[in-house]
Amino acid sequence: MKRSKYTRPAWLSEANTGERLTTSAMIASLAGPDQRVAPAPFGHALAKLAEERPEIVGLTADLGKYTDLHIFAQKHPERFYQMGMAEQLLISAAAGLAREGFQPFATTYAVFAARRAYDFICMAIAEENLNVKIVCALPGLTTGYGPSHQATEDIAIFRGLPNMTILDPCDAHEIAQAVPAIADHKGPVYMRLLRGNVPLVLDEYGYTFELGKAKTIRDGNDVLIISTGLMTMRALEAADALREDKVDVAVLHVPTIKPLDTQTILREAGKGGRLVVVAENHTVVGGLGEAVAGLLMRSGTIPKAFRQVGLPDEFLDAGALPTLHDRYGISTGAMARSIREWL
Repeated sequence: MKRSKYTRPAWLSEANTGERLTTSAMIASLAGPDQRVAPAPFGHALAKLAEERPEIVGLTADLGKYTDLHIFAQKHPERFYQMGMAEQLLISAAAGLAREGFQPFATTYAVFAARRAYDFICMAIAEENLNVKIVCALPGLTTGYGPSHQATEDIAIFRGLPNMTILDPCDAHEIAQAVPAIADHKGPVYMRLLRGNVPLVLDEYGYTFELGKAKTIRDGNDVLIISTGLMTMRALEAADALREDKVDVAVLHVPTIKPLDTQTILREAGKGGRLVVVAENHTVVGGLGEAVAGLLMRSGTIPKAFRQVGLPDEFLDAGALPTLHDRYGISTGAMARSIREWL
């Protein structure tokens, strides 16, 4: 996919890209020093969509500002519900609203949805196949505040839940396109969320999000990186770094974890002679890596070699995010180093 020019909505404009988050390195923006960003893409996209769809309501568990839902609340205060620090109540209320014909977007941190509210999501929403969108910030290792806030296993938890669609968008461009797409989808959705000033990457490649579809962002003959979420940014950066070593890297972006785009993954992984690397901001247990590995095994597709870039099966340390990303192997430099060794 060639890079191309892209016309942004007003709130995604370059004028908004200069502001930096003034937070500690433990919760800092994932954007690099000179990387373009857009503010609160989820909140802006939902607020705009709600102008056309009166059935949309927003709920949060005392985390409106920290999941960018405060943008929606400012534009549509009569359709915003602050449920307090009670995630099980949040999910129960969302289920009740969905039964009455509303379309709830419920936000919290990913750890709280996956751990505290799982039974309510399972029995009240997934089993009934209700039209609730659960949008969760701090996925994987996107905070340095330690295991209490690091949702390293959320995808593994929700992958086994029938009726649940799972998304891990890459950047602000994709989040903005994913919001109306999941609103059009009838049924429960769990979407990981990058919040605050979110990097802009995929617009340079003429990328368009489609629910359930994986797309090749760049081609290459030596390595295929199958990535999701923020790791697609890292994969593209690692591919540029490896080009200096004359290593030709392809990147296949998989924003929809469930249902998996099996046809595209098998087609790309089946092209002979390439090292296949699955990269995800999630434990190597139960996420995209094992989903792809299982798919390849069941289909009899045998790549040159198969490796995973992901978080280890352990509780992670607290600390500054750049340090932690390098320590646990999901920084751009760490990924490039791993691929060099595997080659």
